[in-house]
Amino acid sequence: MSTHLLHTLHDRSFEANRFVYPVLSRRSRGMSIGVNLNPDKVCNFDCIYCQVDRTSQSETRFVEMDQLLSELRDVLELVSSGRIFGCSKFEDTPRKLQRLNDIAFSGDGEPTTYKNFDEIIAACAAVKSEAGLDDVKMVLITNASMFHRPHVERGLEILDANRGEIWAKLDAGTEEYYQKIERTSVPFQQVLDNITAAARVRPLVIQSLFMQVSGEAPSTEEIVAFCDRLNDVVAAGGQLSLIQIYTVARTPAESFVTSLSDTEVDSIAELVRKRTELQVASFYGNGTKDA
Repeated sequence: MSTHLLHTLHDRSFEANRFVYPVLSRRSRGMSIGVNLNPDKVCNFDCIYCQVDRTSQSETRFVEMDQLLSELRDVLELVSSGRIFGCSKFEDTPRKLQRLNDIAFSGDGEPTTYKNFDEIIAACAAVKSEAGLDDVKMVLITNASMFHRPHVERGLEILDANRGEIWAKLDAGTEEYYQKIERTSVPFQQVLDNITAAARVRPLVIQSLFMQVSGEAPSTEEIVAFCDRLNDVVAAGGQLSLIQIYTVARTPAESFVTSLSDTEVDSIAELVRKRTELQVASFYGNGTKDA
């Protein structure tokens, strides 16, 4: 199986597990252990490019912390020992990607909507430490909509103390395009304010997925506005360590959403690089490049 095909397999099920799953991540450049805090598939965004099948109901509706932590211990051992690469699903993983990169809080919805977010982050950090894996990162993949809530702020502080990285979604530069892509009642300004406030405390990674919508890539004007929003964060004292420019790699929620070409991804990345002077990385949808 090609590396590209492995990257497109982000199935959130693994053996009998309900909450923890290993995936080969194109952006992590290695093995990422996913922790699903939204098994009920409820999310406060309804992104047109989302790959979660919300037409079917999950058998598991609530997070059971003891079960989640038990699964995390098992998968950490399986990946860190290398035994996972003997499984049929991952046996074709290239040697350079056969490493444990991170524990990622993502899943079938926005992880920060989990009511005990700070407690689960602390418990997972303890499991990581018990396993002697202090060097393994903890990554929060988030739409940044809930950063202003006290229990989420506490969770972010726990991440900071445990090699945490925050990957905050920002897919637009204007309110109009934001609503077109994210389809949410959360105001665009709230997301921007939350990203700015969090970035003042620690460096953030910005994850930005651009795509063709009904055959049209985002306009140059939209990307320029996106760059302006990034520059606003920096001007307000925020730290942005990396801007990830990527595109659709798996089947999206809407059929009118398709992947950008490698050239289109590179063009957006170059424009962002020039207008912001920030570090930018490109990730492609069709697997013809390895950035």
